[in-house]
Parts: sequence; C-alpha cells; structure tokens
Amino acid sequence: MPDNIPFDTATRIAAGDDGTTYDNVSISLHWSTALLVIVQFALGQTWDWFAKPTRQVMESTHVSLGMLLAAVIVARLIWRLMPGHEVTEITSGWIRTASRSVHLLLYALLIGEVVLGFGWRWAQGHSVDFFGLFAIPGPYGQLDRPARGLLKELHEWGAWIIISVAGVHALGALYHHYVLKDRVLARMLPGAAR
Repeated sequence: MPDNIPFDTATRIAAGDDGTTYDNVSISLHWSTALLVIVQFALGQTWDWFAKPTRQVMESTHVSLGMLLAAVIVARLIWRLMPGHEVTEITSGWIRTASRSVHLLLYALLIGEVVLGFGWRWAQGHSVDFFGLFAIPGPYGQLDRPARGLLKELHEWGAWIIISVAGVHALGALYHHYVLKDRVLARMLPGAAR
C-alpha cells in the first residue's frame, strides 16, 4: 500500500467502496419519503382520538400528503432509472440480495398503499383533493359498505406492513453503521453528496 493512502481509505477501497455517495436529489427524495410515511402513519393512527372537526382536517391532510407521497415515489422511480444516478454497491452476497429485496418490497408496498388510498377515497364517493388546490375525481361512484370496508382494511394493513419493513430497513442501516462500520448509512445522510 502506498504511503500516501490512509489505512481506512485503503480498507474501504479493498471492500469495494469507491467513496461514491448518493446525489442530493436521491438523498432528498429518500428522506422525504421516510418523513411522509411516518407523518401519514401517525395521522392515520391518531385521528380517531380527536373531535370531528380536527379529525376531518387530519384526514384531509392525510389525503393531500398521500398525493404528495405518490409524486415523490414517481420522482424516485424516474430518478433511479435515469442513467448517471447509480452508486457502486458496497455490499455483496446475501446482504446485497437482502438489501435489494427490501428496497423492491418497499417500492411495491408504497405504490400499493397509494393505490389503495386513492381507491378507498373514491369508494367513499369523494375525490382525492390536494390541499384544496385541485382534486382528482374517482373513476367510479361510491361503493357498497363491504367494498369500502375491505379497501379500508387493506389500506390499514398496508400501513402497518410498510412501517414494519421500513423499520427493518432502518435497523439494517444502523447495523451497517455501528456493527459493520461501513458507509451504507453515511452515503444517504443529508450533506453526504459531494
């Protein structure tokens, strides 16, 4: 090893980490998704604790933020598929497979949750409204009570599954940071992009 390369840099390079980080757009979209998921989950779990006027504001906010989450997911997918935004993977073997699987599962769950949210809103006979600025009317009218109940239940289960998988994702990132002491987490932290 040449004398001018610090040991930690040489070790990182030997492990396949070329020092690249995610770009600012990728980092912003990742953390925006995380924040929106947490806020959406919190709203959905707590609005029944409040009187009707407050609950209606919370539900309306949930619908609007759901539209924003849908836009962020679409932006993430487009950004991820565009050439030039890839970063070198610094994991291998089963860890890489697990990481990719969790990411794909989270994308699929988030897309499914947005679709269920829109479907449930439309099944209630309401449009999907974005903070009063515009609304997307439903392609069908109000559905019967059992159909609405099924969509609501699937949407609620989806939220719990997303929070659980996202929790595993977060624990995995912390495991990388504190146990494996690699840069998997650090590459996605705000300010990491160069």
